Amino acid sequence: MLGGYESKNDIITNFSIELNDTGSPEVQVAILSWRIEGLMKHFESHPGDKHSRRGLFGLISKRRSLLDYLRRKNFDRYSVLIGRLGLRR
Repeated sequence: MLGGYESKNDIITNFSIELNDTGSPEVQVAILSWRIEGLMKHFESHPGDKHSRRGLFGLISKRRSLLDYLRRKNFDRYSVLIGRLGLRR
């Protein structure tokens, strides 16, 4: 999914619509997905970390809200984004 990106700046440049675009839903969802993927790797070696798991659920909820917003506003951009990120839906 997003494992090939080294930093947040790489994600911003690849998912932005305009130059220096960090506020579009596509960029925000991509950054959240990158953070979620990093936390999932963390939980493989630290399964008892309940406090970080609560943060993970918050990130997932935020991503879901942004995806729902994008789906309502522009379904074409939504479908392209979930295809690029490899998300189910």
